Amino acid sequence: MTDPYLAEGLPQPVPSPDGLDAPYWQGLREEKILLQRCSACGDWQWGPEWICHHCHSDAVGFAEVPGEGRIYSYERVWHPVHPALKEQGPYVVVLVELPAAGNVRVVGNLLGDPEAEVVIGSAVQAVFEHHAEAELPFTLLQWERVTIPS
Repeated sequence: MTDPYLAEGLPQPVPSPDGLDAPYWQGLREEKILLQRCSACGDWQWGPEWICHHCHSDAVGFAEVPGEGRIYSYERVWHPVHPALKEQGPYVVVLVELPAAGNVRVVGNLLGDPEAEVVIGSAVQAVFEHHAEAELPFTLLQWERVTIPS
């Protein structure tokens, strides 16, 4: 993707001060989705935590997940939530369920016509929006609809 989906001027995403989510952000720069997985019980989780949500083990690490999912929920945003977005509306934010990661859900923008119908359960695939020119380069995870052949 060459043109950024959202307007310039938004705060730049950075890893949390404790660095717990740094592998996620680094993975996006390499066009990989890395989410936490417990090596004790095999359960997936997101957002990142120091212990497993399921078994409470501290044996959590990051593993790659395919960039394919289904729309679980969405919000069509008409009113700016930040001054940089005053000319940016509407846009669609989706909650995407990732079947290959135990149905963990992640958030991103849905690319394409922001006024098109959004159907819960629709298949989507990851799109990596690179911002290499930023002071601290970063990549955003966005989503686009895909058609699954019948």
